[in-house]
Amino acid sequence: MASTVSMTVNGKPVSGKIEPRTLLVQYLRETLRLTGTHVGCDTSQCGACVVHVNGVAMKSCTIFAWQLDGAEVKTIEGLSAAGEPLHPMQEAFREHHGLQCGYCTPGMIMSALDIVRRKGHELDDHTIREELDGNLCRCTGYHNIVKAIAAGAKAMAK
Repeated sequence: MASTVSMTVNGKPVSGKIEPRTLLVQYLRETLRLTGTHVGCDTSQCGACVVHVNGVAMKSCTIFAWQLDGAEVKTIEGLSAAGEPLHPMQEAFREHHGLQCGYCTPGMIMSALDIVRRKGHELDDHTIREELDGNLCRCTGYHNIVKAIAAGAKAMAK
């Protein structure tokens, strides 16, 4: 039986009918066509699906869309609009080569923003690596990702 869900996604109110089994990642990708949030593992281990719900990082493959009725959701698309400069964390990933294939990048960036929110703007490599537990990248050794997060955190302080 379909139910109606209403939430704010990237600052815009959205609502629609959904099946109770619809995961947030499915709602974002299939209904709202926000395809920056990726499905990587279907077991909540890779972090490719991380979004912010009411300001907190969450794996969107672990929560039903109906559970977020009334919530505020921010995806990678909500960090900077078309034609605007990149968010400082996005710019740091670009500048420090913190991506290769790009599949994990949206989840890494959304997780990085949550790390900064919780840990502050001065992050050491050990803290970043520890906090990235739950975000997997199959292309890199994480060195440039860690550098990018540290640089992005500092840039966000300005």
